Amino acid sequence: MNHEQLIKQYETIKARGKKLDMSRGKPSPEQLGTMSRLLTAVIRNDECFSETGTDCRNYGGLDGINEMKRLFGEILNVPMEQVIVGGNSSLNLMYDTVARAMLCGVREDCKPWCKYDQISFLCPVPGYDRHFAICELFGIRMINVPLLSDGPDMDLVEKLVAEDDTIKGIWCVPKYANPSGITYSDEVVRRFAQLKPAAKDFLVFWDNAYAVHELVDEEVPLADIFTLAEQYGNEDMVFYFASTSKITFPGSGVAIMAASERNLDQIRPILAKQTIGFDKINQMRHVKYFGSAAGIREHMKKHAAIMRPKFEIVDSIMHSELDGTGAAEWVNPKGGYFISLYVPDGCATAVYNEASKAGVALTKAGSTYPYGFDPRDRNLRIAPTYPSNDELRVATHVLCEAVKFAAAKKFFDLVN
Repeated sequence: MNHEQLIKQYETIKARGKKLDMSRGKPSPEQLGTMSRLLTAVIRNDECFSETGTDCRNYGGLDGINEMKRLFGEILNVPMEQVIVGGNSSLNLMYDTVARAMLCGVREDCKPWCKYDQISFLCPVPGYDRHFAICELFGIRMINVPLLSDGPDMDLVEKLVAEDDTIKGIWCVPKYANPSGITYSDEVVRRFAQLKPAAKDFLVFWDNAYAVHELVDEEVPLADIFTLAEQYGNEDMVFYFASTSKITFPGSGVAIMAASERNLDQIRPILAKQTIGFDKINQMRHVKYFGSAAGIREHMKKHAAIMRPKFEIVDSIMHSELDGTGAAEWVNPKGGYFISLYVPDGCATAVYNEASKAGVALTKAGSTYPYGFDPRDRNLRIAPTYPSNDELRVATHVLCEAVKFAAAKKFFDLVN
């Protein structure tokens, strides 16, 4: 596609009043359309009772219905007894977990985090901007840890947590990580399970947001963090989060937190002060619609069929436009929602600005690092899922032009 064709196609799409938005990992309208029957999965009064007789229309059921716990337990390979079912947002549950630790401590024998002069979190980078935003809001110091091809740099993680008792947590997206798409190796998960932190109230925030979000037929396995942690006496260290936000409706899904029984004993009384219970009818809708973990996995094949061509479009165009230029590198992931694009040092902000001028919205440069600061200014998170395929082609061509322009300008400035 030459420059004139690119401009013409872009002007045609712009005239439709649509934006070329690759900024966030939102399911496309086509994906949301696969879930229309969920809206009518519960329509009669007699369908509103759980297996224990709980009336889902009424108050009660603080930590969710058993059927929903069992369904998530099957998906995530965690005992249903360790699951608390919340509202639609796992991010909300993560925020609440940090806030609870700040106000009440992690356990009865640990003082509230707010009583310390300083606390810190380890942040594998590039990572999820909303994790970092929680830390920033609470004044938690963030320490960058490089994310390698098999997970965080565990030599560094082990060293830091062993020698610094101000380090109270680490953020993890262990499968199809946001934004890199990598999955933690069995060895990395084992090393997490056997950590020996100096702080007895250190927590691993295990945000398995993309547990069943394969793009290809091959399923990438993730080791069982709870079973391994129990082997090393560290089961109280892990807080596990997941949701149906990119399985069903992001705004009307179901989220869960799983933790040890000791942790749950502390959480439930505090949770009872916050709410009388979450939306149990929505939980029942999901249970009746899917039936089992197998039903969810079968449903996710529909998502993959819609999403896979979008990732292939981006990967193909970037190869055709950027191969041999030395201006970019990336990995085409096997699952998740993002492509992590690396451009020459000092160029990510320029690429973001040039793409914005041409009408393509990207996640802001620096967002994948704490405080919005990428020390090398080279990483960009690309989200292919929401635009139509035609829009995505135009947006990716524009992105590639922005990459080449920024890289060429940097080279010109260096030689002059």
